[in-house]
Amino acid sequence: MQFPQIRMQSQMAQIAIKQTGGVQTIRQPQAEQTIQQPKADISMKTRPSKLTIDQTKAWEDMGLMHISKRIETFANEGKQGLKEGIARKVRQGDELMKIENGGNPLARQAAENGHDGMKSLGIDFIPSHFSVKTTYEPSEVDITVNPNPPIIQATPNKPIMEYQPGSVETSMKQYPSLEIDVVVE
Repeated sequence: MQFPQIRMQSQMAQIAIKQTGGVQTIRQPQAEQTIQQPKADISMKTRPSKLTIDQTKAWEDMGLMHISKRIETFANEGKQGLKEGIARKVRQGDELMKIENGGNPLARQAAENGHDGMKSLGIDFIPSHFSVKTTYEPSEVDITVNPNPPIIQATPNKPIMEYQPGSVETSMKQYPSLEIDVVVE
């Protein structure tokens, strides 16, 4: 005996997907910058050097001196000569008081008082060594520097972003179907 058969034929549905990707661009413009460096403030103060030359002693050695100094020198020499003369007169007076002791003091005193002493010969350096005195004060320089800080101005720019969104499209590539047949064999 033959039984009827059911034959089924089916077809699955298929979906088609078309996808377009999104596009994103990002640009970063450079910042706008200005930099200025002011010059430093510099000030200089100079105290000049000082040279002092004292020739007073050299001029005195050559006999060329100020009148007040010459008067003082002559006065000192006069006082010294007076003291030496008084001492000589006292000594000679003592010798004459003791004339009875012999020794002929009159002749000796006459020779001493009648002739000047022998002059000494020698080399004199006029002016004498180191008679010119010098003093020197070097100059001084005071330098003051005040640096000025740089002036920096910066303006940042925001990034530029562009975005094109993507898309997804779906469609039916194949529709579903089901065929049912009854077959007798």
